Amino acid sequence: MAARFLVAMSVVVLLIESCMAAMFSARLIHRFSDEVKAFRAARSGVSGSWPEWRTMEYYKMLVRSDLERQKVMLGSKYQFLFPSEGSKTMSFGNDYGWLHYTWIDIGTPNISFLVALDAGSDLLWIPCDCIQCAPLSASYYGSLDRDLNQYSPSGSSTSKHLSCSHQLCESSPNCDSPKQLCPYTINYYSENTSSSGLLIEDILHLTSGIDDASNSSVRAPIIIGCGMRQTGGYLDGVAPDGLMGLGLGEISVPSFLSKAGLVKNSFSLCFNDDDSGRIFFGDQGLATQQTTLFLPSDGKYETYIVGVEACCIGSSCIKQTSFRALVDSGASFTFLPDESYRNVVDEFDKQVNATRFSFEGYPWEYCYKSSSKELLKNPSVILKFALNNSFVVHNPVFVVHGYQGVVGFCLAIQPADGDIGILGQNFMTGYRMVFDRENLKLGWSRSNCQDLTDGERMPLTPPPNDIPPNPLPANELQNTHSGHTITPAVAGKAPSNPSAASTQLILSQFCLVKSLPLMLLLLHLLPSAF
Repeated sequence: MAARFLVAMSVVVLLIESCMAAMFSARLIHRFSDEVKAFRAARSGVSGSWPEWRTMEYYKMLVRSDLERQKVMLGSKYQFLFPSEGSKTMSFGNDYGWLHYTWIDIGTPNISFLVALDAGSDLLWIPCDCIQCAPLSASYYGSLDRDLNQYSPSGSSTSKHLSCSHQLCESSPNCDSPKQLCPYTINYYSENTSSSGLLIEDILHLTSGIDDASNSSVRAPIIIGCGMRQTGGYLDGVAPDGLMGLGLGEISVPSFLSKAGLVKNSFSLCFNDDDSGRIFFGDQGLATQQTTLFLPSDGKYETYIVGVEACCIGSSCIKQTSFRALVDSGASFTFLPDESYRNVVDEFDKQVNATRFSFEGYPWEYCYKSSSKELLKNPSVILKFALNNSFVVHNPVFVVHGYQGVVGFCLAIQPADGDIGILGQNFMTGYRMVFDRENLKLGWSRSNCQDLTDGERMPLTPPPNDIPPNPLPANELQNTHSGHTITPAVAGKAPSNPSAASTQLILSQFCLVKSLPLMLLLLHLLPSAF
């Protein structure tokens, strides 16, 4: 009996040792080790600054890291934030490249700027100490009730120049000295368009609250581009007072707001038929919204790319229409890769009940003569995504107006230059588009773009079907604009490893499975031992 008891106790010891070995063995790696440095460089393609051990910069980075971790653990301070002048966005039509704009306030004292909203680039830049900028007088544009402004770092008490040693200075390899002021140059897709100047840190003024009674002011430190020299479209009426990049890069406004713990790492844009809209930082959308995941490019999350599995015209889903597309509020219209484009427009042409026609000055290939009543009979355009999620395009056509009213329409799609398409503002009309950077997914739900109050009360009433898009005057040439950046951005990091909690759970389950034979032997021995 004593012998069997000793054997049973030995089994218990083996069981405990087995579980301890499985559950609590771990290899610790310091956040500033060479191994982590190599891993970060492999994931993002940029190694960044790396402090030497036990230097002052080493301890400063430790403190910054701990503060950011504390903000994440404590959660976001505000549910939503929006520009201090209001959440409203607006489009001025052909005069401003058909982009959506919003008023923002920057600096101390604050100065207002009317910036274009661009989800395809990262930097917020504004005209500043201008060498070559667009005209800023309201009389030059005709649709403004006040002059546009120019920023100067010397006029703001909260401004601070970035040096080339700053971790967000991408031009640092070309600097003569780490103390040199950090320059920037961003080249955009359209017509050799660019902005260049110096990087500045200053305050962006925002508002938080559900209604006017509970609103509170928020001063958020961000980095802006002091745009001293603009070229191309930025001298011809497109974004004359600056552009707000909303991309995944670390230098974008959403990145600064989430890293500061002010809001969740997400934002929404809403575009209405009447050219109004809304922008909200921190908005992660409705629980009932449809979603699709963002896709990496060369293993990195740099831009908002989604995978369209098929395009449908009416009830007919077309073969060979799958493609990847950049979701870009900085593009006025939509572009499809050539094969998908041909298949889509051919099927649309078969189903549409109107006479093909060419309108002078319009960039689209498939245009038709039609009256306003016939517009309601157009076939729908639907994009299919993974998990049976679908996106019904509310306004796939552009209405052509003559002197006596509606004279026709065009399918507002063009062929893209490469194998990646662009889903522009015209496809987003009537939707609340949620760019959930935290979970790396795009969300959408129908909306009339009224003020956002809380996550469950966003108005979802669809716009009436008989409201035509903003008409283009018959005697004006349509100016298409695709403003996404082609310069590389710092990729957003996607979680690739299970968390410590999930790892421990897996090891615990593994321990139980591995120890099952020993437990059965123990059950057999214990009754006879006593």
